[in-house]
Amino acid sequence: MFAAWGRWVYAHRRAVLAVSAAFLVASLAALLVGGRLTTGRIHGIEGDTAAELVDRELPQAGASGLTVVFGHAEWTTEDPRFQDAARAALGRLRRDPSVLRARSPFDDDVSTVEASTMMSLDSHHAIATVALRPAATADTRGYPALRRTLGGGPLEVTVTGVGAFRADLDAVLERDLQRAEALSAPLTLVVLLAVFGSLVAALLPAGIGALAVAAGVAAVMLLSWRMEVAQYAVNVVSLVGLGVAIDYSLFMVNRFREELDRERSVEDAVAATVATAGRAVAFSGLAVVIGLSGLFFFRGSYLASLGLGGTLVVAFAALYALTFLPALLAVLGPDVNRGRIGRGAQTHSRGFWKALATRVMRRPVAVLVPTLALLLVLGHPFLKLNVAIPDFGVLPASTETRRGHALLTEHFAERAATRVVLVARFPGAPLARRDRVLALRALSVRVAAIPGVDRVESLVDLDPALEPDAIADVVMDPAQRTEGHQLFVRDTVGAHVVVLSAITEAPPASEAARAIVRAVRAQRRVADGQLLVTGQTAMDLDTASYLRARVGPALGFVVVMTMLVLLVLLGSVALPIKAVLMNLLSITGSFGALVWIFQQGHLAHLLKFTPGPIDPSLPIVMFCATFGLSMDYEVLMLTRMQEEYALHGDNTRAVAEGLERSGRLVTSAAAIMVAVFSAFAMADIILLKALGVGMALAVALDATVVRILVVPATMRLLGDWNWWAPEFVQRVQRRLNRGGH
Repeated sequence: MFAAWGRWVYAHRRAVLAVSAAFLVASLAALLVGGRLTTGRIHGIEGDTAAELVDRELPQAGASGLTVVFGHAEWTTEDPRFQDAARAALGRLRRDPSVLRARSPFDDDVSTVEASTMMSLDSHHAIATVALRPAATADTRGYPALRRTLGGGPLEVTVTGVGAFRADLDAVLERDLQRAEALSAPLTLVVLLAVFGSLVAALLPAGIGALAVAAGVAAVMLLSWRMEVAQYAVNVVSLVGLGVAIDYSLFMVNRFREELDRERSVEDAVAATVATAGRAVAFSGLAVVIGLSGLFFFRGSYLASLGLGGTLVVAFAALYALTFLPALLAVLGPDVNRGRIGRGAQTHSRGFWKALATRVMRRPVAVLVPTLALLLVLGHPFLKLNVAIPDFGVLPASTETRRGHALLTEHFAERAATRVVLVARFPGAPLARRDRVLALRALSVRVAAIPGVDRVESLVDLDPALEPDAIADVVMDPAQRTEGHQLFVRDTVGAHVVVLSAITEAPPASEAARAIVRAVRAQRRVADGQLLVTGQTAMDLDTASYLRARVGPALGFVVVMTMLVLLVLLGSVALPIKAVLMNLLSITGSFGALVWIFQQGHLAHLLKFTPGPIDPSLPIVMFCATFGLSMDYEVLMLTRMQEEYALHGDNTRAVAEGLERSGRLVTSAAAIMVAVFSAFAMADIILLKALGVGMALAVALDATVVRILVVPATMRLLGDWNWWAPEFVQRVQRRLNRGGH
C-alpha cells in the first residue's frame, strides 16, 4: 500500500510540488490575516460563571480592565501639579473608543471615601481604574496604542490589571516564539549536518519543519475566528510541529539515502522509502495525534484548542513528509548528497549499537532493575505536586504589568490582598426585597467568622454597629444611603447580583485560602438567591476539580488507542503494552524533574524564573504531547527490529540488528527534539519554559535510558512472545507490509 503510494508520488512529482507550493502560499496568506487569540479559560466551572456574571452586570467595576498607578518622587497627591498631570493623562485615555469608563481620586464626581482608597499612605502614589469595552478586553491588539496615550507626562505611569496582563502575555509569548525559533534553527541545522554530512540533505528536514509549522499556525489563526483559541496555542503548535516534522523528514531522508546506497533506481528508492520509513511516519503521526487528541476530553477549556492545534500541525507534518518530501527526493535523486561537508556520519554505525544491545541482553535483569529504580527515583518529586492557575508571577519581573502589581502590593495593600469574591445571584432586583438584604447581612456575618477571614467588604457591612433591620432600612432606601453606600451600590450591585468580598492575608494558592473558599461554598442559599464564588483561589480549586474529572478518561483513551495502533502496525500483542509502559517510565522521570525544578525552585537562578505552584494544565499537556512524541522512536526502532525478525526469526538478533540500524537515527532525532524544546526553555513565560524543559527531559530520557537500555532488556526477557498476535491481526499487518521490502 505504502510502496504504491510512493510510486504514485514519483510519477506525479511535479504536480505534488505545485500543489504543495500553492498550499504554502495559502498558509502565508492566512498568517498575514492573523487571528483572534484569547486568554485560556474553562467555561462552565463555577468561578468562570461567577466572573462572567460580574463582567456582564458590573462592567464599570473594571474587573477585566486596567489599573493605572501614578507616582512622583517629590510631588504628593495633594500637589496641584500631580493632580493636573493625572487628569491630563486620563483625559487622553478617555477619548479612546475602547475605554468604557475611567475613574481617579481627582475626578469631580468621586466621593471623599472613594478617593481615600485610591491614594497611597506615602502620598506619592495614586491609582485610576479603567473599565474596557468587551471587544477591547477580548482582543488585546489595540492595547499598545491605548497604553501610549498615558505616556509623556511628568508622572511615572505604570499600568497593571487583567487587561494589561493579557496584553503583556501576548507580547511576551510572541517574543518567546521568535527567540525559540531563532535559537532552535541553527542548533537543528548543526545536528542535521552532523547526521548527513550533506548540506542539501540537512536542509530538507529543516524546510519540512518550516512548512508544517506555517500550515499549523495558519490553521490555528483561521480557527481562532470561529472558536476560542488560547495564546499558548501558537507556541505549542510551533514546539510540537517543528520537532515532529524534522524527525519525520530525518527518517525519510535517511532511508532514501540508504536505498540509493543499495544502487536502486530513484523510483525504487522513493517507493521503498515510503513503504518503510513512510509507513513508520504515518503510524507515528497517528500515535502523536492520538496523544494530543486526549486534550479533546477537556471541552469548554483552552486545552481543547491546544489539542486541535497540535493535531493539525502533526497531520501537516506527516502529510508533507509523505507527499512533498518524496516528490522533492524524486526530483533531487542522487543530488540529495550534494554539498558535502566533511565525511559526515556513515549510514550505519560500526557495530556500536549492536554491541551495546548485545551486552544489555546478556544480563537483562541486571540492567533493568537499577534502570527502573533510577526512573522511579527521578519521578518521586511528582508526588508533591502543587497546582495553581497562573497569576502576574507568570510574567517576567521586567514587564510593566508585574511591576505595577508590585507597586499595588507595596502602596495599596488593600487592593492587592487575596479576595474571595462572593456573587449572590437573585431572580430579580437584589435590593427589591427586605429578606434578601437580611440574608446578605447574615451571610456576611457567617463568612467573617470563618478562620482566616480578616473582614468582609460589601454594601451590608458599611455600618456593622447597626442592627440587621436598620441596615436593611438604609440599604433599601436611596434617601438614607451615605456616600459610601452609593459607591458600593454602583460597584457591587447589578441587575441580578450582589458582590461581597472576603479579605484574607493568606496567599491565593495557600491551603488556608482554599479552606476559606470551601467553607463559603458550604452556604449556597441566600434568601431566594444562589451563592457563587470566584476569585483566583476559587478558580484554582475549580480548575483542579475540572481537570481531575476528565484526566482519567483522557489518559485511558490515549493509552488504549495507542496500543491498538501499534497492534496493527507491529502485529504483536506484547510490544504495544511494552511501548506504553516505556513511555510512562520516561514521562514519570520528566514529571518528577518538573516539580523538582519549577515548584521546589532548584535551578531557578540558572533558568531565571520565580518558583511556585505548577500550572494545573501543564502535566496534562505534557503527557498528551510527550506520550505521542515518544512513539516516534518506539515506532522507528520496533519497525526496524520487525524487519530483521521477519528475515531470520531470531528475536535476540533482531533486537541487536534493529538497534544497530536505528540507534544512531533515534539519537540524532532525539538531539533535534531536545534542541528545539531546549530553545523554548529559554522562554520568559514560565509555562512555556517548563513545557520546554519537561519535554526535552522526557525525550532525552526516552531516547537514551529507555530505548537503549530498558527496551533491549525487556525484549530479551520476552523473547519470541514479542512477535505473537492472533492470526487476524497478523493478516492485517502483513497486508500493510505488502510491497514494503
